[in-house]
Amino acid sequence: MGNSGIIPEDKYVIGLDYGTLSARAVLVSVNDGSVIAESVYSYPHGILRSVAKSISDGADLSGGEEGCTELPADYALQEIDDYINAMYHTVREVVEKSNCQAENVIGIGIDATSSTFLPLLESGKPLCKTEQFRENPHAQLKLWKHHGAQAQAGQITALANKRKEKFIMRCGGKVNAEWMLPKLMEIVEKAPDVYEAADNFMEVSDYLVYLLTGEITRCMCHAGYKLLWNEEDGYPSEDFLCALHPSLSSLKEKLKGREVQVGECAGRLTEEAASKLGLRMGTVVAASLIDAHVAVPSVGIDGPDQALMILGTSCCMLLCSEKLSYIRGISGCVKNAVIPGFYAYEAGQSAVGDLFEWFVQNCVPGSYEREALDRSISVHMLLCEKAAALKSGESGLIALDWWNGNRSCLADSKLSGMILGLTLRTKPEEIYRALLEATAFGMRAIFEEFEKGGVMVRELYACGGIVSKNPFMMQIYADVLGKTILTASTDQGSAFGASVYAAVAAGGYASVKEAARAMGKTGEIKYEPIPQNTQAYHRLYKEYKLLHDYFGTGGNEVMRRMR
Repeated sequence: MGNSGIIPEDKYVIGLDYGTLSARAVLVSVNDGSVIAESVYSYPHGILRSVAKSISDGADLSGGEEGCTELPADYALQEIDDYINAMYHTVREVVEKSNCQAENVIGIGIDATSSTFLPLLESGKPLCKTEQFRENPHAQLKLWKHHGAQAQAGQITALANKRKEKFIMRCGGKVNAEWMLPKLMEIVEKAPDVYEAADNFMEVSDYLVYLLTGEITRCMCHAGYKLLWNEEDGYPSEDFLCALHPSLSSLKEKLKGREVQVGECAGRLTEEAASKLGLRMGTVVAASLIDAHVAVPSVGIDGPDQALMILGTSCCMLLCSEKLSYIRGISGCVKNAVIPGFYAYEAGQSAVGDLFEWFVQNCVPGSYEREALDRSISVHMLLCEKAAALKSGESGLIALDWWNGNRSCLADSKLSGMILGLTLRTKPEEIYRALLEATAFGMRAIFEEFEKGGVMVRELYACGGIVSKNPFMMQIYADVLGKTILTASTDQGSAFGASVYAAVAAGGYASVKEAARAMGKTGEIKYEPIPQNTQAYHRLYKEYKLLHDYFGTGGNEVMRRMR
């Protein structure tokens, strides 16, 4: 490993981050964390609503086509070629923009949403690219927000609790439908031919590392949070998997790859990959990571009791701690998965930016759209301006933020959203503000569960596109949570974080902690809670929590019945 005191000023690393609808790359100075160049690539196919043979020909099926099979509403599939093209486009562009010499780029780090995975043949070819399986939805790349496996998640949860499996404690007593194991069980039950034909199931970020290096690796960060693995006990036992479904007894044979840890070198660029990227053959490629987790060192977090909210399409919250504790409904707790030496807890919400975008696209009158257009501002900005003129609670509205189910701490993708208090006088900005407040209330409910488990938040950070785009929302979060929120220095927190891990893998720093201190940094803007707003929100939160528990914990099953 290297030493931070002798890093040449002209050495760089690249971080590549895959989000829900786009990917972005940054080229970063190893010496001080300066971002030299950025590139963003939107996936042409978006989220598929149908599957047909023409997928492999590059046709745009995001809106559906005649003759294609429409997918169920809770399915979320994507086109793997979008990910591959994004990798070559963005990395090549940041190298060209920076005029950087290829030999001065010492490492690449890749992260992606998780669990977003695909089945592969022994040759490494995705099943969805074969004639036999290209029309089968279960052979496609399944996005994190694919919620078709809720029934399987319930079965895994019930059996694990009945058998008192140790792993269930680490995920708060519930298995989430977004994770890999429920999705694999869904494949076994609904498409056994796909499961049988697959030689390997890989997280998409591990697959991209394979394309660059020719090395099949499996980062245990993904496995810990999405496949119920932990370093003490490994994966769930063969006996447990067989009890779920006999075919799952062979699952471990279909999880191939050298196991690697965060900050480790997974391999080096092949000649072919280097040529496509405009880089030098042999450049280090770091072990892949989860998009939220990788952002932690980007703000300089290097120890316990520091939490990071990654606010985007959804929200992930990461909290490092020295202790292992039971926290209801979390998304996992894995040691050494983010900062070696600490347990990293994950929790979050399935809809944040998605929720606000839904409202703007479906519920805003034309007069508001015209006003925003005339003023050359976004509809979001217009709604925030109007909502900012309201006092906390003035609208009489309160909402449950479950438009895409609940990730934490109820862990139920079948829950749905709700707005209470609508009248004939209700205005769009009042609803918009209620939705912003609801996502903040949802985060407060998560923090309360951590406090019940004795895991406290000493410092709170935020990163992601929303953080810089919506200061009004960030102030609401500070007021609702009653905490000071420090913000990231860059909008591309995950891509930047991936570059930090790349610097460690390439030998630029001796540890993730050291790299975080040298490269990570916060921005100049921070949000302090306003006492009178915090008091008002404390009263409103009590109403939110009544609804949260009533509709979310069995008081009334109407949401599930309606679905």
